[in-house]
Amino acid sequence: WKTTMKYTAAALSLLFASATAFAPASQVSRSVATSGVWGVQSAPVVTTALSMAKQVPHGGTLVDLMLKTDEEKEAAIAKCTQTLQLTPRQLCDVELITNGGFSPLEGFMDEATYKHVVENMELPNGLIFGLPVVFDTDDEDLQPGMTVLLKDGDRDIAVMEFTDKYTPDKPLECLKCYGTSQIEHPGSLMVATERGKYYMGGKLTGLNKPIRDFECATPEEVRAGLPDDKHVVAFQCRNPVHRAHYELFTRALDAEEVGEGGIVLVHPTCGPTQADDIPGAVRYKTYEVLKEETKDPRVNWAYLPYSMHMAGPREAIQHMMIRKNFGCTHFIIGRDMAGSKSSVTGDDFYGAYEAQDIARANAERLGVTPVPSLNLVYTEEEGYVTADVAEEKGLSLKKLSGTKFRQMLRAGEDIPEWFAFKSVVQVLRENA
Repeated sequence: WKTTMKYTAAALSLLFASATAFAPASQVSRSVATSGVWGVQSAPVVTTALSMAKQVPHGGTLVDLMLKTDEEKEAAIAKCTQTLQLTPRQLCDVELITNGGFSPLEGFMDEATYKHVVENMELPNGLIFGLPVVFDTDDEDLQPGMTVLLKDGDRDIAVMEFTDKYTPDKPLECLKCYGTSQIEHPGSLMVATERGKYYMGGKLTGLNKPIRDFECATPEEVRAGLPDDKHVVAFQCRNPVHRAHYELFTRALDAEEVGEGGIVLVHPTCGPTQADDIPGAVRYKTYEVLKEETKDPRVNWAYLPYSMHMAGPREAIQHMMIRKNFGCTHFIIGRDMAGSKSSVTGDDFYGAYEAQDIARANAERLGVTPVPSLNLVYTEEEGYVTADVAEEKGLSLKKLSGTKFRQMLRAGEDIPEWFAFKSVVQVLRENA
């Protein structure tokens, strides 16, 4: 009964807000030094990073909040007065804060920072930031000033010192961040029905990395494996990589924006996503067999413990910022990136090129160069070519919808190799 009432109340509260447009990001950059859960930072407009190869972390310094010795960890735990279990989404956020993936954040956002990011897509010091990173709870007893131990099962993950507790304006958050407050959007539904009544700000101290089915390298570890003098092009995905994806991110290295000898970092998100996506552990297995099958020296692989919001344009900014912290200079922006459909009507929430537009508009502020993805099609005569070339030459197209692919997969039918890699298909069938 309580769960039902929570769902209903949250859903109604979001529906009261109108579903209109995104808040525009301020184009004015300030250099105001400020302290808090995002550290002491200045936020000048980036003018040189687009031509650099070794990428500067967002805000200038790569955050590392992980304690190194058992003595340090024991001392931090001794200060805790309560223990909390992290949700899967919170676990991803804690990991990315403590390892520097969310640099310059040093903890979960306090109310002032949360409001500023929601309204302006930037931190209070003017540094661009796509989406708020918040710690939610329904616990009435948690209060500012408390220090708590955050756990994943039996494993100690982090210590959090609460600085404030506030009731978020969830309808406004959804409207500004997702472009709609309707709960037929998966992000709005998550905010309304999964997140707690309160958000709490506070600094984090990292104790141990979560143990996952897939190893997630830290920004420092990924950076150590990247070249100092070449462009690094990030490719984000949340689904298995099929032939068209592979052609897309390898051909991106030929884009005019990318310097000679550039490499690709395929960096899939393996955390929670929308309900009908393939589980992260299964996706990880498809990536591993594909990495072995292709063995392309121009392609690096790593995995990101990030929970998707399906926030379209603003999530594109978040992904670019995160990959900047992992050392990437360029980022491939696909059609309707991080987009979603209404669970009621099936209509797209975002236009096909909204994410590309916001990425281009904010590329200089971010210090990351967007690389628009090619619109590739498969033809009988020449294999994969751009749609423009296929039309110009009158080539014969071959198509296979995602729905048809899943039907063939379940029925055990042969999947054409022009569409999917055999190794990936085998993993999907074994884990159906």
